[in-house]
Amino acid sequence: MTTAGARRPGRAGTRPTGRRAMGLPTADLLLLAVAVGGISLSGPLIAATAAPALAIAFWRNALAAAGLAPVVLLRRRARAELARAGRRTLLLSVGAGALLALHFGLWLPSLRYTSVASSVALVTTTPLWTTLLLRLLGHRPPRGVWAGSAVAFAGVLLLTGVDLSVSPGALAGDALALGGGMAAAGYVLAGDRVRRSVSTTGYTFLCYGTTAVLLLGCCLAGGVAGNGGLGGGYPAETWLKLLALTCASQLLGHSLLNRVVPALGPSITSTALLLETPGAAVVAALWLGQLPPAAAWPALAVVLLGLALVIRGEHRS
Repeated sequence: MTTAGARRPGRAGTRPTGRRAMGLPTADLLLLAVAVGGISLSGPLIAATAAPALAIAFWRNALAAAGLAPVVLLRRRARAELARAGRRTLLLSVGAGALLALHFGLWLPSLRYTSVASSVALVTTTPLWTTLLLRLLGHRPPRGVWAGSAVAFAGVLLLTGVDLSVSPGALAGDALALGGGMAAAGYVLAGDRVRRSVSTTGYTFLCYGTTAVLLLGCCLAGGVAGNGGLGGGYPAETWLKLLALTCASQLLGHSLLNRVVPALGPSITSTALLLETPGAAVVAALWLGQLPPAAAWPALAVVLLGLALVIRGEHRS
């Protein structure tokens, strides 16, 4: 962190600004809580939507990009921002979109090969990969960040359990889920870089648009587009759920994450994503009437403890 504008290099996911030096901004922490709430709706909404998983991933990004397009095209400031964006910024935005598409493209198919518990446990290794990538990029994450990430991940394991199988199919699914967690870490870090110089609206428009195009290609290559798989035969109820998923999980969830990552840093942001697992269990209980497992509340407490340790480590740095 900094004092009086002096830069101290080598800290993970932090940006030495006066605002950060005075402490983590409360408003951004509140926005982070809203983002996690929106993302926690993702699992129950996907489970309740009668459409292929990759098609759902495509539509949530395509609809989000379409919703942002008028804002970008009609606002002079937004158009000017994208027009003067440098090549590096554009490449990072497209790269973030590719990583988000890779996250969806790896994780969703993993559910067909391995158990849901194993898939969730492995895809939520994102904060561990984020911290490791920051270290490889030359930062020195404080010990509190390492410890907090491990504790938060232990909370997810407490809820999902560990039932890794040695069958070839299950191992392939586990590898896909692990790759999805790695891709999500790269997505968070790329967004942190771009958001230093580009607004949330401009960045998410480029990112979601890229993700939608790549996922459309995956749907076409995988035969998902056939027989109305991309929406030709969807009932009105399915479209309403897709719109709800876009508004809650994409525009509120992912967009607010990208909004707060410059102030809070990628370590805190990625660790907060672990709250999606117990959060989805609570949402499913309230909305779908599915009682959460007995470990849901202790797991939520452990994840929150880990997040608190990460926040404390970042703040002390």
